[in-house]
Amino acid sequence: MFLRVLEIIYFIYFASHIPITLLVDLQALLPEHVYPPELIKLLHWYAGEFKDPMMMDPPAWFKSFVFCEALVQLPFFPVAAYAFLKGGCKWIRTPAIIYSVHVATTLVPILSHILFHKFPLSPHPGPQTLNERLTLVSIYAPYLIIPIMILLTMLFSATYNSPSLKGNAPSKAKKQR
Repeated sequence: MFLRVLEIIYFIYFASHIPITLLVDLQALLPEHVYPPELIKLLHWYAGEFKDPMMMDPPAWFKSFVFCEALVQLPFFPVAAYAFLKGGCKWIRTPAIIYSVHVATTLVPILSHILFHKFPLSPHPGPQTLNERLTLVSIYAPYLIIPIMILLTMLFSATYNSPSLKGNAPSKAKKQR
């Protein structure tokens, strides 16, 4: 039962990540004319409200993470959403481990940047106070926490980490001799 709840959480995570990536995150890479004014306004509101200058004026290293999100992660999102909605799909184990490690690795520098970088006040103000930094961290943190949960599920769940029957055949054959 608990595993099924986790799978539904993972399904929601991956399914919701598709529009977030396409409609918001990719604005850090693509030219502004690609997006309708409403989505541009949404990004400006978000960046101003939560003091996230990385989305308005992304550093090169941040753009490289968004590029990886577009090229590697985005095609994986519907596959993972399907696997976790269906539940118990052992074939998702290795791709989910790769995804989880990749995303967790990218979130460490993002969170460190938010917590320790001295952000300018203009043209796009970043977080200045500890409260503003923690608020922005709270927006990015699920993208670290859920991949770590996925990784732990793939590594330690009996459903996803059970030995294959093929792998046990030689030891059974030896015992019968």
